[in-house]
Order: sequence, then structure tokens, then C-alpha cells
Amino acid sequence: MVSGRLSSELTSRDDTVSAWISTESSLFGRGKRIDRFFAHNPDLAARYLDHPYFEVRTLAAKHASVFLLAPLKDDPEPEVRTMVAFRLPLSRAREMRTDPDRRVRIAVTQRLEGRDLIAMLADEDYYVRLTAARRVPPASLVMAVYDTEAEVRREVARRIPLPTLVTMAGDPDPLVRLAVAERLPPARLTVLARDVDMRVRFAVAERISPKYLAPLAEDPVEEIREAARRRIVSEGGQDGPWT
Repeated sequence: MVSGRLSSELTSRDDTVSAWISTESSLFGRGKRIDRFFAHNPDLAARYLDHPYFEVRTLAAKHASVFLLAPLKDDPEPEVRTMVAFRLPLSRAREMRTDPDRRVRIAVTQRLEGRDLIAMLADEDYYVRLTAARRVPPASLVMAVYDTEAEVRREVARRIPLPTLVTMAGDPDPLVRLAVAERLPPARLTVLARDVDMRVRFAVAERISPKYLAPLAEDPVEEIREAARRRIVSEGGQDGPWT
């Protein structure tokens, strides 16, 4: 009798989900309701792992037992595979690092460690490489110093160890050089004191060792001149006619 009532209750809940799927006009509204329902009824989520709507399969994969998710690694929809990549144990998900869709590879890269993570610095998609650059050990970032995407190189400049950072002072992107100027030791900033970008020179003027401030006190940009002269007066750099 108990099992009969349980079966009846599950069938009723199943019918509720089916009704939402077929009648809800808003995909967003439908998804939120089904997501909440599966969160409270993970036993039912397992029944929808092969549903024809990929949105439903994705939500089912979010809440169903991880022991049921392995077949979905080959789901035709990347949204489903991405959810699987987040939920499977890493030992099972790591092979998805070569998935054809960038979203899946990004999800896996957010979880990888060691050599597998470092290898993602060579991925064909820039955002996968950026995700890896944010997570790999700083010493490994030497592999990405010359990445083709400036956004990746900017992340490298923010994290790479200082002895290697100076090699990025000649980067073609001014925001990469700005990141370098914000991290180099003050005594090493002379390499950027005549940078063509005023943002870089301003950062240098604020941080460079006082004894190297004199040229910046004659910079063509007023804000840079003022920053350099203010520091010369307050920190005892070389004097000039403005003191």
C-alpha cells in the first residue's frame, strides 16, 4: 500500500513537470520552476535526463545523481555537457577538456589541476586560455607571455613572477604595459619611463624610484608632470626649477 501511494505521488509530480514544460510560455519562467522542483525532487530529475528539450536535460543533470550523468558527456547540446563537466568527479570530467565546444572546455578548465590545467594555456579559444591563466601556478605563465590575445597577456602580467615580468615591458598592448608598470619594482621602471602611452607613464611617475623622476617632471602631459614634481618635492628626488 505504501509503495502504491509513493508510486502515485511520483506520477502526480511527474505530471506536474510535464504540464509546466508544455504550457509555460516563458522559457525563463519555465526553467526556474523546473529547477526549483528538481532541487526538491532529485529522484524525479533522473527521469528527465533523456528529455527531448535540452533545457530540461540540463536542469535534470544539475540535480540528478552524479552516478547517472556519464552518458550525458556525449549529449548533442553543449549546455548539457557543460553541466555534466561541472558535476562529474574530476577523474571522469577531465576527458571533456577536448570537447568541441568552448563552454564545456571552460567548465573543465575551472576544475583542472597540475599538468592538465597548464596544457589548457595552449587551447585554441582565448577564453579557455584566460581561464587557465587565472588558475595555473604563476611560474607556469611564462608559456603565455606571448599569447595572441591581449586580455590573456594582461592576466599574465598581473600574476607572473617579478623576474620574468620585465620581459613584458615591450608588449604591444598598452594595458599590458600598464599592468607591468603597476608591478615592477620601482628601480626597474626606467624601462617604461618613456612609454608612448600616457597611462603607462603616469603609473611610472607614481611608483618609480625618486632619483629617476626628473625626466617625468618635464613630460608633455600636465598630470604626469605634476605627479612627478609632487613626488620630487615630497620624497627628495632631483631638484628642478619648480621647487
